[in-house]
Amino acid sequence: MIKRSKAVIPKLIIHKVGNKFNDTRNLFSEEPVVFDEDSYNLMLPFLLKPFGNVTESFRFHHHADMNMNELFNYSKNIFSEEKNFAEISKNIVKHLYEQSNSAQIKTGDVIVVLFEDIEYNDINTNALGIFKIENKIDFFQTFVDGENIDVMVQKGISTKKIDKGCLIINYTDDEGYVVLSVDNNNYDAQYWIKHFLNIKYADDKNSHTQAYLEMCNGFSNEVLKTDYNTQEHSNFLAKTIDFFKENDTVNIHDFKEEVFEEDKQKQLFDDYKNIYQEDRDTLIRNQFHVSDVVLKKQKQKLKTDIKLDTNIQIKLDIDAPDAASEYLELGYDEDKKMKFYKVYFNEEQ
Repeated sequence: MIKRSKAVIPKLIIHKVGNKFNDTRNLFSEEPVVFDEDSYNLMLPFLLKPFGNVTESFRFHHHADMNMNELFNYSKNIFSEEKNFAEISKNIVKHLYEQSNSAQIKTGDVIVVLFEDIEYNDINTNALGIFKIENKIDFFQTFVDGENIDVMVQKGISTKKIDKGCLIINYTDDEGYVVLSVDNNNYDAQYWIKHFLNIKYADDKNSHTQAYLEMCNGFSNEVLKTDYNTQEHSNFLAKTIDFFKENDTVNIHDFKEEVFEEDKQKQLFDDYKNIYQEDRDTLIRNQFHVSDVVLKKQKQKLKTDIKLDTNIQIKLDIDAPDAASEYLELGYDEDKKMKFYKVYFNEEQ
């Protein structure tokens, strides 16, 4: 996570990126934007706010040589020599253009910006931001026409969220520059992360915790909910969160012993983990330290509701792993030829 209370923008330039597949062209600016006070005060938080709660970080990657990673080189050159900022920003857009190999890749505005005095790990440093604006919204613009005030519809950039963005922080560890990324238009998960940036998760507890919890969520949705029932799926997620809360370190053997009662489910989990890693070209650690920050964030994304086709929902508390098995009973009514849930309780709250 970053802190932006002292951050400033010394340079920002805007280009347009086309689509190679559709033969639409790029459009380049020659000089950085000259801000007025109002637009600057709106632009700075608009660009940095999405990274305030980002817990997972990435590092640049290349299968042969890190120096062959385009974004790694572009950011290194800007950090060392700011006078080449405008020209390097064009090269960044050209590299982004080369990744548009299908019709679904959208054209848009590309904002390349140099930040100063961003705080990361208690150190103030600079950072390179790259943002792609893919969607614009309609808004009403009023204007004076003679003695009347009229209205017209215009398109503009929403200040609510960034479509795609990355922040390359001039801060290095054993794995290189720290890279943060956001993508609110996941129509092609490979386009931004893998093809354009060519980054991978950092080898730290934040990424290990997130990767493991995302895998568990996938397993519960794709295996337990399908092969068993929604109650089993919700119960597993609650037990998973409870295990992470009670242990500073996750060991996969201890985890399976704690959350699964059947050997068959343990085997299904192992099989799913192997397929998950292969499909996503990622490594799920068998032992790692838990990140409490990531745990809190990921817990909010897990869905444990049981939705029934009779327009009734049963909401299960993910922080109460034993509640579903103790107080919720699944059965079948022969007269109605329907399944039912029986819920036990002492009093309503």
